Amino acid sequence: MREHMDSENRHEFDVTLGTFAHPRYEIIATGEVHDGPDEVMRYFQETRAAFPDQRNELIAVHHADDSVIAEANLLGTHLGPFRGLPPTGRAFTCRMLAIFEFESEGDGIVCERVYFDTATIQRQLGIAHDPLTLKGRLATVLNHPVTIAGAFLRRARRR
Repeated sequence: MREHMDSENRHEFDVTLGTFAHPRYEIIATGEVHDGPDEVMRYFQETRAAFPDQRNELIAVHHADDSVIAEANLLGTHLGPFRGLPPTGRAFTCRMLAIFEFESEGDGIVCERVYFDTATIQRQLGIAHDPLTLKGRLATVLNHPVTIAGAFLRRARRR
């Protein structure tokens, strides 16, 4: 697991793929599943093109029967386009949790399941705002006029 995470930081993705018995990433925050070496490599290429300095800083490791749980900070700087979003040039730091599942009779990883908060990253990149702030309220009104209008209509009907 440590070699897996360290090789990701070094961007030695062939080494990372070698830590898997079967390469599979499940990104819970987005619902994405990257299954097999080609899909996992495409995931690495896409994310590192957008965040070339993406890395993790390990905080704690916990052991379970057939898995290892790693708590880490995920860091990066948005320097390339990502899914239609032009680079913001801004950095992010987000706490994450990764569950590494292992073969029951082997030591190869069969899945890395990753949990993190996309809203935290989006706020730090400047593309989302806390709805409790003035900027967040303005963004909500501008981005969701139908939702806001519907909410006002429902509220007016209740009066």
